[in-house]
Amino acid sequence: MKLYKVLNNQIFELETYKIIPIRYEDRFDIMKWRNEQVYHLRQNKPLTTENQENYFDTVVNKLFDQEQPSQILFSYLEDGVCIGYGGLVHINWIDKNAEISFIMNTDLEKDNFQKHWKFFLNLIEQVAFTDLKLHKISTYAFDLRPKLYPVLDNLSFIKEAVLKKHCLFNMEYVDVVIHSKFIGE
Repeated sequence: MKLYKVLNNQIFELETYKIIPIRYEDRFDIMKWRNEQVYHLRQNKPLTTENQENYFDTVVNKLFDQEQPSQILFSYLEDGVCIGYGGLVHINWIDKNAEISFIMNTDLEKDNFQKHWKFFLNLIEQVAFTDLKLHKISTYAFDLRPKLYPVLDNLSFIKEAVLKKHCLFNMEYVDVVIHSKFIGE
């Protein structure tokens, strides 16, 4: 397992779930899920095997050794099996904030998204607030997936902003909703 230089802890666990530094072996599952769920991602075309290999080789591999990486990515595991991935992205080290990213196995998402979203958020809060001592974490979501919001509300995230008709989706502009949480809340 590769280790992030910036983290004191590498493994964060809650019940049978854990996040660990993103594993190279999970790259093609991640690519598959991203391609299946491209509608809610800031990704404008399907990824190819070549794209994914290149991304891991030129971007992900460098993150592990950086003092202040722009993102910290994790494989999300249930009983040792990767069922999703995500992390802290667009990290602003000066202002101590980051955006949360998460995607999971498409086959599990329909019936289990809220459960896994809750576990992932609890785990990523440990990374952000306990290990990194960030001030604020946020989500940036196209307003297409209402299952996101009840979990955020239950975990004391606040709806901080709605960017009206901000992104083009299926030839229509949709809102972007931003939820945030501050250290100690």
